[in-house]
This record gives sequence, structure tokens and C-alpha cells, in this order.
Amino acid sequence: MKTITIAALCLGIAGSVSAQAAETVTLKVAHFLPSTSNAQANIIEPWCEQLRQESNDRIKCQLYPSMQLGGTPAKLADMARNGVADIVWTAPAYSAGKFPRVEALELPFVLPYGGKAGNAIIWDFYQQYAKDDFKGYKVLVVHGDGGMSLHTRGKAVQTLADLKGLKLRASSRTAAKTVESLDATPVSMPPAQMTEAISKGVVDGALAAWEVVPATKLDEVTQYHSVTPTGQPAFGYTVLAMLMNQRKFDSLPADLQAIIERNSGKALSERFATAWDKASDAAYAATPAAGLINIDAKAYSEMQASSVDAVQQWIKEANDKGLDGQALVQDVRSLSGLAQ
Repeated sequence: MKTITIAALCLGIAGSVSAQAAETVTLKVAHFLPSTSNAQANIIEPWCEQLRQESNDRIKCQLYPSMQLGGTPAKLADMARNGVADIVWTAPAYSAGKFPRVEALELPFVLPYGGKAGNAIIWDFYQQYAKDDFKGYKVLVVHGDGGMSLHTRGKAVQTLADLKGLKLRASSRTAAKTVESLDATPVSMPPAQMTEAISKGVVDGALAAWEVVPATKLDEVTQYHSVTPTGQPAFGYTVLAMLMNQRKFDSLPADLQAIIERNSGKALSERFATAWDKASDAAYAATPAAGLINIDAKAYSEMQASSVDAVQQWIKEANDKGLDGQALVQDVRSLSGLAQ
């Protein structure tokens, strides 16, 4: 009888292991950009392929670009939390007020240009100071857009005075405050709408990262691209994130969880950085020299000084939410090497 019991137990264990090995999962991955975007073609698709290969076809992705699961970009974070999608790639700022700590990363003149430089700081900031923003999610990565520059139609921006009266597309509430602090008028809209808005004269230009210039055809509707002094921080940033439904992650076998873990976090941050820098460098290199406007050190310093009001306003709003706004700003600057 004892021998039979042990044999039965062994068979049960073997069956359980076999069932786990055979278990497969298809992850629904949603985002707001077209399937041809840099994010999907050069990061999300290769990342999904890596998961497939490492899991021997047990992890697969079904991609839903351009909001194909319905809703608006502002709803993407909720779609992941509620299980409409298993994974989303989104900008936390699109869900206004839900991720307050990472807004500190989007303040003017606090992060360096470049995917590699910016992403390293953003990931460190998330791990040290902003995890509470993302309770209820399995965070796969938090990264940035490489830093925004000024792209304008009809008027070159070389000084602070040149910004007065311009209407500029802003990607978030924080970016809008930056535009206002520079004496211009912000108009909020997603990337997909800004090219048409500029072509029709609804806005005069955009605060946008170089990475989006070719994809949105921003270069076809703007003539001037204001470049800050080498080595100086960017006008602003858009923080981006890949968020997974926590329950979905928890339901996976341990070995599949390990594969996702191994390819997320710092590894995924670096994957985004590499692709972002390549796309940004190519966009910059393709821009006619006549359209590149160099902002000198004096004008740049004046813009920085003018943006202080936007930072102070954000600090006050953060304090009103029960956060230490000044400390968060100082934390970003310390990680950036800009402690003041």
C-alpha cells in the first residue's frame, strides 16, 4: 500500500510539473501609437520575441496599437489595472493626477538629453522615490522620451522674448506649465494631432522630443528647431511606462514570471534608451542645418530663470497632495547631478 501511495504521489508531482511546462499564455499589449512607431517596431515587438524565445513559445504577445482595445490614451493605465489589457505602454501624465511623484521628472531643466542618460536617472528615481505611485501594478519599466526641444513654424526661437505669444503643443500638465512660464500659450494634445494642428495654424509649434519628429512628420510642418547649449538639461521630459496587470503576472508559473522579470526593469530601460537614441540622432542628423537654431548660454539662462515659477507651482500642488514637493525636486536634481 505504501509503495502504491508513493508511486501515486510521484505521478501526481510529475503531472503537475508537466502541466506547468505545457502552460502557455498570450499577453494582450496595448499602446497609443501606430504599429509602425519606434516604440512598437524597435522595442515592444523585439521584447515580445525575446519572451517567446526564452519561454520556448509559452509566452506570446497580441499587440493592440493605436488604442485598438478602445478608449483614449488617458485610460490606458486603468485598462491595465482592470485587466482589459495585460500590459500597456503609456505616459503616466496622460492619467492626470494619478502618478504625482513621477511628475517631478517632467519639470523644466532637470534631466539631461538622451535616452541612456535620462533613463538611468528615471529608473533610479522610480525605485527610490516613486514606487508608491504605481501600487496595484506590476511595473515593467519607467523611462523617458529623451528630452523635449522646441519645434516651430514660421518663427525661429532663439531667445526668451521670441516665445512671447506663441501657441505651443504640450504633452502634459507639467509641460503646459513649462510653456506658460516661458510666456507662451500651451495647447494640450496627443502626438497624433499636433502635426495637423501646426499645419492648420492652430498652434505655432510643439514642445516635443526628437524621437517623434519623423514618426509624426513634425519636420514637414516646422521649419525651425531650437537647440539648447551642449550638455545642458532639456526643456522638459515626458515620462513613459510599461505597466502589467498585477493579477495576471501573479497567475503565471514561476518560470514564466522569471523570464518577464529578467527582461524588464533596467534591461528594458536600456532597450528603450538604445532605440530612442538611435531614432533621435537620425532625426537630428536629417534636419537641414539652416533650421537648427542655437540658443546661446545667456538666452538659455534666461529661460531657466523664467521657468522657476513652474517648478514652484508644482511644488505647492505636490505639497497640497500630502507630498514633499521640494524634496522630490531635490531628489531629481541630485540624481541628475544638478543639486542646488
